Amino acid sequence: MQPSQHTLNYPQNLKGSKMQLQLRSLIGICLLAMCGLSCNAARILFMGPFPAPSHWMWLEHFQRDLLKRGHHVTSVNNHPTKTPHENLTEIIISPSFDIPKHFPKKNIFNMQFASDFQNLQMWWQIGLMTTEHALQDAQLKRLIDSKDEHFDLVILEQFFHEAFLMFGKKFACPVATIGTMGYADNMDHAMGLVTPWSFIPHLLLSHTDQMTFSQRVYNTYLSLYDAIMRRWYYLPKMQQLAEKYFGNVINGALPHVHDLERNISLMLINSHRSVDLPRPSMPGLINVGGAHIQTAKKLPTDMQNFLDNATHGVVYFSLGSYMKSTDMPPEKTAQILQAFGKLKQKVLWKYENASIGQLPSNVMISKWMPQNDILAHPNVKLFITHGGIFGTQEGIYWGVPMLCIPLYGDQHRNTIKSVREGYARSLVFSKFTVDEMVQNIETLIYEPQYKRSALEVSQRFRDNAIHPLDEASFWIEYIIRHRGARHLKSQGAFMPLYQYLLLDVLGCALLALLLTVYLPWRMLRKVHKMWTANAATAQAQRAKKQL
Repeated sequence: MQPSQHTLNYPQNLKGSKMQLQLRSLIGICLLAMCGLSCNAARILFMGPFPAPSHWMWLEHFQRDLLKRGHHVTSVNNHPTKTPHENLTEIIISPSFDIPKHFPKKNIFNMQFASDFQNLQMWWQIGLMTTEHALQDAQLKRLIDSKDEHFDLVILEQFFHEAFLMFGKKFACPVATIGTMGYADNMDHAMGLVTPWSFIPHLLLSHTDQMTFSQRVYNTYLSLYDAIMRRWYYLPKMQQLAEKYFGNVINGALPHVHDLERNISLMLINSHRSVDLPRPSMPGLINVGGAHIQTAKKLPTDMQNFLDNATHGVVYFSLGSYMKSTDMPPEKTAQILQAFGKLKQKVLWKYENASIGQLPSNVMISKWMPQNDILAHPNVKLFITHGGIFGTQEGIYWGVPMLCIPLYGDQHRNTIKSVREGYARSLVFSKFTVDEMVQNIETLIYEPQYKRSALEVSQRFRDNAIHPLDEASFWIEYIIRHRGARHLKSQGAFMPLYQYLLLDVLGCALLALLLTVYLPWRMLRKVHKMWTANAATAQAQRAKKQL
């Protein structure tokens, strides 16, 4: 229908109300514009020192949005941007820390699930090594030594680089962090919460909030180990790095990184209420899971045609940006090719070489694939993934069932949660056979409950008041406008544990109970004993006289 060209005759009072609403809207727009302008001049130091490409690919979405909003960003990272911006200044850590040199990829493909304690120690070790490597960079040293630089906010990836919190002290500005892996106990503590281990599992665990007794025992043990070792082993080593690289450029005694952590103004957490457990929160803890997922773009012509013409659908396979398919043992590559050749479906495989040998006719390989845009295509029936958190969220958003082959780190946790939710199955990389792979692929495609579960979770994941990236940028600008927003910070972050848990009040109550009940009872008991003894003595004397 075409819109009417006739003027509507509103009653006079409605016309007045309409004009008032329009005026109010205009005023509101002006106020919003003024608020926006007050942040346009903000200078932001955006830091992602961890070298893994997937981490920066996620973080860069936040950086790009801040640039779109007119902010001036100085970016410290390992990956030069492909989209330069006039407001962007880059400090590229060069050379980038060589993770495979210290943690060979061939070991990752052969390993099975490591213990949670080994994983914790691995993250601490990686954090310490990558932190010192980055702080040794000549450009970053010049930034540390600078006298005339000014920033309104420091944004840091919260991923085992606590020494970088000293930049907030250096530039006397608020600090916001972005938690890549999701919630951790130390984030709760920094915001004034004590994590309830009775129903909140540790970051590395895949338990639900209905843990068995043995699970609660293990969760308590792991969480306590993490809290103690982090406070008295890991953070002191981070403090040593902070003192080594900032000691000569900050006047006075350096604060401890533990105290800097408790002064973080805002934490943006890669978590989403639809797939992660409900937990106690604070105003400064903001969920931004899915912030990297955008409207699908048009695919390259060859991929678009490949997907459009797939009568039986398409299976998409990627091991992510760090572990590459070309790093796999040759025998596994041969097994996967053999399995794909048995499928009716076409297969898109992110394979980082131009050729792979004898390629089945239904398989297309490419060094690079626009994963989000591929998963959005209606002909994609299955996503074979390593179970990384970013790819898992993309698969959830687009409602695609997943076959997870976890390799290390949080991938095991993500996989277990996905399988439990009913939209995924899993294989062990070092053990699966050709037949097992084909059977799992066909089960996920042809049994409707997997697609049904994927669509249900997708619907929940998409149901947001505003896009997570917009919410993240709002809170970042809020922190800038209100100079750290101290009013959002709970004093629970600074309380000694005995005060937080009211142990001093409990002790006082027990003392009062002792003084008002126990001591009088002891005195009465003593008086009663004395009276009984005197009575017995008097009775004995009377009996003696009678004799």
